[in-house]
Amino acid sequence: MSQYKGLLFDLDGVIVDTAKYHFLAWKALADELKIPFNEQDNERLKGVSRMASFEIILELGHRTMTTEEKQRNCDRKNALYVSYIQKLTRNDILPGVESFLTRARKAGYKIALGSASKNSPLILERLGITDLFDAVVDGTKVSKAKPDPEVFLAGAAELGVNPAQCVVFEDAAAGVQAAHLAGMKAVGIGDPAVLRQSDVVLPGFGGMDPGELLARL
Repeated sequence: MSQYKGLLFDLDGVIVDTAKYHFLAWKALADELKIPFNEQDNERLKGVSRMASFEIILELGHRTMTTEEKQRNCDRKNALYVSYIQKLTRNDILPGVESFLTRARKAGYKIALGSASKNSPLILERLGITDLFDAVVDGTKVSKAKPDPEVFLAGAAELGVNPAQCVVFEDAAAGVQAAHLAGMKAVGIGDPAVLRQSDVVLPGFGGMDPGELLARL
C-alpha cells in the first residue's frame, strides 16, 4: 500500500462521457432562447456549475435575466439532461474504469466521487457502480465550483483521509487546479496539452494497475 489512502474521481469525462448529453441539453435550451451555441462555446462550460454555465450562455447571447428566470432555465436544462442520462447503461462506463475501481478497492484504497453534477447518484445507479464508492460528494453537498477545492476537501473529509494522502482523477484543467489547491496530487485523464499541470497524465484507465500508477506520483 502506498502513502496514498484516498482516491477521488471526477465523474464526467473520467468515469463516463456525459459531456455529449450536457451539450445536447444546453444546445436545446439555447435554441429555445434563440442564443447561438456550438461545441466550441460548450468547452467553456466544462467543470463549471449549472448556474455558472447558464450565465456564460446568457453572456454569449448578450442577455440578462432575473434570478427566478435563470433558475427556471437551469431547471429546464436539467430536465432535458436527465431525460438523456436515463438511457445510460453499464456499457457507457469508460474503458478500464470499473476494473481500476475494483482493484483499488481490493487494495484497500478508499474511493470517493467529487463532481459538480447534482445527478451523480442517478448516473452511478444507471451505470451500476454505486457500490464501488465509499462517498459521493456532488453539487447537492457543495456550492463552490472548481477550481475551488471545496468538493475534493469534502470528499477527503467524508472518507476520513488527510487531503495530503488523496489523489484526484480529473479530465479538466479547473479540476486539476482544484486538486492542487486542496493539497492533493492530480492524475489527468485525457489530453496532456490541456492537463499539463497534472502530476501524471493518462489517456485512460485501460490496463492500469492502481498501485503501479500511484507509485509514479
